[in-house]
Amino acid sequence: MFTLSEERLVSLGAEITTREIEQQPELWQEAFDYYKQESQRIADFLKMITDTHEHARVIFTGAGTSAYVGDTIVPYLKEKGDEAHFEFQTVATTHLVSNPKSYFKSEIPTVLVSFARSGNSPESLASVELGKQIVNDFYQITITCAPDGKLAQHAAGDDKNLLLLMPSRSNDQGFAMTGSFTCMTLTALLTFDPTGLEGKEAIVTQLIAMGNDVIVREAEIQAFVDLDFNRVIYLGSGGLAGLAREVQLKILELTAGKVATAFDSSLGFRHGPKSFVDEKSLVFLFVSNDAYTRKYDIDMLTELDGDKVAQTICGISVDGNMKFEGTNFLFEGSYAQVPDAYLALPYAMFGQTLSLFTAIKVGNRPDTPSPSGTVNRVVKGVNIYSIADAE
Repeated sequence: MFTLSEERLVSLGAEITTREIEQQPELWQEAFDYYKQESQRIADFLKMITDTHEHARVIFTGAGTSAYVGDTIVPYLKEKGDEAHFEFQTVATTHLVSNPKSYFKSEIPTVLVSFARSGNSPESLASVELGKQIVNDFYQITITCAPDGKLAQHAAGDDKNLLLLMPSRSNDQGFAMTGSFTCMTLTALLTFDPTGLEGKEAIVTQLIAMGNDVIVREAEIQAFVDLDFNRVIYLGSGGLAGLAREVQLKILELTAGKVATAFDSSLGFRHGPKSFVDEKSLVFLFVSNDAYTRKYDIDMLTELDGDKVAQTICGISVDGNMKFEGTNFLFEGSYAQVPDAYLALPYAMFGQTLSLFTAIKVGNRPDTPSPSGTVNRVVKGVNIYSIADAE
């Protein structure tokens, strides 16, 4: 797909999505350059909060793919981040809107970190309004791809709202979020990761190399798609379980549900969901770079391989001291020290590419994958109710 002409991609209804997947390594460099440029402004904003409050709640939020950014990064931030001052949580806007009092507390200073491609989703806008109504000390970090979106516009002139804009090309024009997801993930990590600037730059350089590796190895990914399957399962541990949820959504979106999907944590899969595996299943497991966690991931791969049920079992992994003895999509290089939350970026590109190829296989058009029009790029049909009316 990445070597096809623009004309051929347009005829397949895949030109936009293919381009937006392929350009991500370039966007990651742009996002990092922007972070360096804005790093003092970011530091000053966080310091304003920690100087004012002994402890604050940080809620990462969004809907759909944007919600899965938080699921992917929170385990790492809870391990490495400044939890002496910040309590990191991930709560989808769809939960915040329907059950605001479960998450917003008037007496707990709260930083709402909104992830948004367009900045116009009704739940995202409503979550902000609910936070303002309920929380006495309410702050925002708005991470969005659209400077003209409502979330970005509302940040103007608000000293308690830090606006971070993603590279312009990350505002995906295709149906599925690709570069928007990975750029927002990277920016949130850079914002809250206490690692020094030099260390962050080294990680980003490694991610770019890994992302480009996915592109040049498209034939290996196509080989999986050429198998006889109608189910795809993604597994992972910690933040990579959050990524598993995101990439299985890409299959559902781009094939319009023609391929069934499942996701779970490596350990959780045994507790019932493993029943989903049949002879037409592809199972992919994102293997952790943490030596302890990696043991559990490889045990799950080995068990599934030994069951001899699925069409294929594959570990998505960095070359390390310990690896799955079966089928692997292996990133060979000096990547063993890259934290899992950052690994999620090139791992996501693998899942996005598999989804793109699968959509073509089943005869769907990835750029406009919902032929019925019942699923939209920006969600429609959401009624937002006043919390005051319910009291």
